[in-house]
Amino acid sequence: MKRPFITLFSTAIVLLAATSCNSNDSVKEAQKTNEVKADSATANTEMGKVEKTGMDYDSEFLTKAASGGMLEVELGKQVVARAITPQAKEFAQQMVDDHSKGNAELMALATKKNITLPTTLGDDHQKVLKEVTEEKGVKMDQKYLKEMLEDHEEDVKEYTDASIKAADPDIKAFAAKTVPMLKMHLDMVTKMKPAVDAAK
Repeated sequence: MKRPFITLFSTAIVLLAATSCNSNDSVKEAQKTNEVKADSATANTEMGKVEKTGMDYDSEFLTKAASGGMLEVELGKQVVARAITPQAKEFAQQMVDDHSKGNAELMALATKKNITLPTTLGDDHQKVLKEVTEEKGVKMDQKYLKEMLEDHEEDVKEYTDASIKAADPDIKAFAAKTVPMLKMHLDMVTKMKPAVDAAK
């Protein structure tokens, strides 16, 4: 009678081990998938190597952008529901509205270009989500705007770079089209942050 229990227990341990092994960064996993696609799509010639380098840059940009866009929406929804200050609530709602549209465009573009995107937040973005949502009250609002300021400074730079460096003209155009929205968000959070920082 003890044998089935031992078998079940062993199975549970194996499943737990498998689950813990699978907790890889979703952005890196998507990038690995795209590397395999790029390898099979380009011949191993000098021209093929140039094409692959361009494809690598484009797919890395889109995979990171996808995770970042998901963070803006997911975190925005949580802050809208819990924010104390009107500024944090307003900014969070803007993030949900604008980045939901941007994410849909990005997904359509990636599908068209046969680029695999992460379906969950990458490790870095997961960490930001956790750190902000662990705070309570005004401290959460302040932490949120601090993270959004840093995030949008980085986004403006990365999207501007992609609008110049991307190999694919459609990806280049998508990046260029998104830069003004990101700059508007950066301007918005820069103006709102002092009032939220002063809140008690």
